[in-house]
Amino acid sequence: MDDREFFRTVADRTQLSRQEAADVTRATLETVAARLSAGEARELARELPEHLRESLQRGEGDMEIFDPDESIRRVHERTGLSELEADRGVRAVLATLREAVSAEEYDHAMSQLGSEFARMAESAR
Repeated sequence: MDDREFFRTVADRTQLSRQEAADVTRATLETVAARLSAGEARELARELPEHLRESLQRGEGDMEIFDPDESIRRVHERTGLSELEADRGVRAVLATLREAVSAEEYDHAMSQLGSEFARMAESAR
């Protein structure tokens, strides 16, 4: 899956414009990167299209711990989308991520993110 297909899939799932889908994708990946270890963020990035990899780059500092509501708030702030749109966007990005990377890599990432994040991906349409 290339980045355009990724954005198109997110747009279809959220009914956002392609530009909004691209923005919510980048914001979600940046937020997810903060929750992952640096090594896991690098591994996940390796399986994504080149233009999405940079959104998963993070420093070597500690992982942040926050719940899905905080991730939605951060995406809302980064994109200017409403909280409802940010919520739909995060869910759609996680679901699309599940389709874009190997099952093994997705499971590794979800094991660090936690079951609440995995449930968010399952609830995307």
